[in-house]
Amino acid sequence: MNLRQLESFVRVAELGSFSKAARVLDIAQPALSRQVRLLETDLRETLLLRNGRGVSLTPAGRRLFDHGVQILQQVAQARAELGAQRDAPVGHVTIGLPPSIGRRLTQPLIEAFRAQLPRARVTLIEGLSAYIAEWIASGRADLGLVYNPEPSAALEFTPLLREPLCLVQPRPPRGRRMPGDTVPLRELRDVPLILPERHQSLRRLLESQATMAGVPLRIDCEVSSIPAIIDLVCARIGNAVLNASAVAASGRAAELVVRRIVQPELPSVLCLAQSATKPPTPLTREARRMLTDLVARLPSPARKARSR
Repeated sequence: MNLRQLESFVRVAELGSFSKAARVLDIAQPALSRQVRLLETDLRETLLLRNGRGVSLTPAGRRLFDHGVQILQQVAQARAELGAQRDAPVGHVTIGLPPSIGRRLTQPLIEAFRAQLPRARVTLIEGLSAYIAEWIASGRADLGLVYNPEPSAALEFTPLLREPLCLVQPRPPRGRRMPGDTVPLRELRDVPLILPERHQSLRRLLESQATMAGVPLRIDCEVSSIPAIIDLVCARIGNAVLNASAVAASGRAAELVVRRIVQPELPSVLCLAQSATKPPTPLTREARRMLTDLVARLPSPARKARSR
């Protein structure tokens, strides 16, 4: 076993696909497959099951994946600390982004790294806020953006952006009257909703405020994918409660109406999260600065939505 084989296996397992991992690692797919086969041969274990949709981990693969993530993180930390001795932002940093804002930040973040940190390498992983917080606490990610985080002794949070939650509905047919820009929380009582699962931060915020206001919510179905929720709203299957950034990132804003929830307003706070126990390196400090600057320069999707 060597680090190249281990990294090949971990990236394929993370992304669930040899082709996606080959693009991330910037190597040919046959060469990547060969590295994983050599690892399986060396360990005398089948680690990945190939299927029509990609790959899945075997029980042995899941055990090695947990070890592999920690080993690669330790190697990256060692490299970063050596770079820190030279006070240079070098090495590798992993950043977690929620899907609601990740699409708007991925390209500018990659471009900023290439222009400002040519000796560093960045990996972007997408997930719900609760998962990103877990990844940072476990060492799988170095930094991340999370919405409405719960207090944690293992993490430090810095608020970056405050957005109101909005009722997202299909745009009325041509000739029909457009609804108002805002909607009181009490009017969600009879609205069929498509919401993420209960552990998701947006869902917790909405349900807690609705309970305190005495407003029962009509939840028709639960879907963990924000893009899938938007697709269902566009298909007129139901309505959603999201922040305006999620609609702006979807590319389908022209098909939707975004109405700010009021009485009370439900603020969703985007925070930068990092480890409270691992000292920052020059690279993580630079990555933190980049994220903070990029979020600050984001145009307000809420203003755009109201102006259409």
